[in-house]
Amino acid sequence: MSTAVPALPPLHRLPVTPVQAPHPTTLPDGTPAWLVTRYHDVRQTLTDPRFTRGDLHTVGTPGGGADVASNPASMFNQDGPAHRRLRSTVQRAFTARAIVGWQPWVAESVQQAVDALAADGAPTDLVAGFTRPVPFAVTSRLMGLDGDGPDRLDEQRLRRWTRAVLADGTPDGGDPDALGPDALGPGDELSDDPADALAEYAAYTAELIARRRRAPGEDLVSRLVQAADQDGGVPEESLVHLVCGLTASGNESVTGALGNALVYLLGERPDHWPRLADPDTTEHVTERLLHFIPLGDDEATTRRATHPVDLGGVRIPAGAVLAISLGSANRDPAVFPDGLDADLDHPLPAPTLAFSAGPHYCLGAWRMRLEMRESLRRLAIALPHLHLTTPVDRLTWQLGTTTRSPAHLPAAW
Repeated sequence: MSTAVPALPPLHRLPVTPVQAPHPTTLPDGTPAWLVTRYHDVRQTLTDPRFTRGDLHTVGTPGGGADVASNPASMFNQDGPAHRRLRSTVQRAFTARAIVGWQPWVAESVQQAVDALAADGAPTDLVAGFTRPVPFAVTSRLMGLDGDGPDRLDEQRLRRWTRAVLADGTPDGGDPDALGPDALGPGDELSDDPADALAEYAAYTAELIARRRRAPGEDLVSRLVQAADQDGGVPEESLVHLVCGLTASGNESVTGALGNALVYLLGERPDHWPRLADPDTTEHVTERLLHFIPLGDDEATTRRATHPVDLGGVRIPAGAVLAISLGSANRDPAVFPDGLDADLDHPLPAPTLAFSAGPHYCLGAWRMRLEMRESLRRLAIALPHLHLTTPVDRLTWQLGTTTRSPAHLPAAW
């Protein structure tokens, strides 16, 4: 017989560590570290080259953590020349001109999902009907996986691989009786051995890269392959991991951000919903939502000091590990005194750290902002009376990965 667990709070109501000067702490795996929470201290740690990431891919999380963060081939786990080479390759693919060219069809994909949702009528599940279809449509077209040939990737297969890439060590998603029978959502079950799913995904991606070398197109995978081959020196394993991450993590991150934003807006700020029809309002609201609502329950990242460094009035010794709380920094009352419950129309007083900063700034930040803005604005225009039909404290959650989002969002209008 299972034991019931308390209902999980939405991510925007999770408590964060109060901001204070850097001080000693212990990571979940027993590693001693310095906890960094204040906005300016966190920003310095993320941008100062004396703090590195390269040897920390298995530090901090019992069991090594999710593959997306623990794989040494990941760009996130590299520093110095190798990281700069790979980052330069990616930036050649993500040019400003390319991003501007993608915007019209991203907007078109969002509008098609809005139209389909409205046509199906109420009641509806916003997860099945919107927060999953939108990112998958964008991912498929962006990566060139929406054709009829061998590259075509269906949503169920991507979901299976994504859950293996992002698995955080609790693949069953928690107590099924406490979370509800559909807490993971249809088709979300992990392989009996996540390593098998990871191997399948890597093999598929390696074959995809090989086909794009032979016959490049206008998609992002082709652009990445061409840039890597022109630059030279990019290990094939790193290229495979990069394409895997951009496809899986990018898709799931947008799904999670959209779902959690709707939980907050429709659950606590319904007065703001009709105002999102205005594009300027949506831009400010989007930035505040991405700033204050984390993607998962753990917003910490780690760095190592390569030299003694003065950080926030504290001397950090060379070799020390730092645990950086992005969530605490984004709630620092000295920088963001109004908090999430302020008027959402106002711009943030300082740049958000939700996407990190410095050399490891998130590659997908542009996509997250674009899809969030288009999705919220177009949904508010089409359905100004949209509302949840299940109380927030009774929602079930998709668990078992580095992100957490509602498994279902029952709604009507």
